[in-house]
Amino acid sequence: MPLYECVYIARNDVTQQQVEAIADGIATQFEAEGGKVAKREYWGLRGLAYRIKKNRKGHYMLLGLEAAPASIVEMERQLRLNEDVLRFMTVRIEAIEEGPSAMLAKKSDDRDKIFRGPKPSGRFDSGRKRNPYDDREEFRAREEIMPRDSFGADEE
Repeated sequence: MPLYECVYIARNDVTQQQVEAIADGIATQFEAEGGKVAKREYWGLRGLAYRIKKNRKGHYMLLGLEAAPASIVEMERQLRLNEDVLRFMTVRIEAIEEGPSAMLAKKSDDRDKIFRGPKPSGRFDSGRKRNPYDDREEFRAREEIMPRDSFGADEE
């Protein structure tokens, strides 16, 4: 049987359990027709590149499928009718990869990079060190400001 990968995006209003229920429905359909779902990954709630049906985020799900082409056509028809599914894409592949997909591997790499060490001291420190002997006009103007108590002290 040919192998396929299907990624679908569900609305952000639905829960993760409802997204899993859509995948369960697809799995039961394939098992009834002699196919199977070989891989199943929930990628989480992610931001969309542009708004789709007034949604800015969506639940992403990847399915690795082993099924007949007629079953794929029926699955796509069911996804098209489901109001919770914003978009889907099915692609024929040579082999289903074992292990996590690139999206899950990327997510685990991001978790490793969260802590980047302590922040530098100073409120607006950009890391660029200023020369204390810099004679640009904006630095000279700051140094020439007179203290407040010297104004008008002689006139009283």
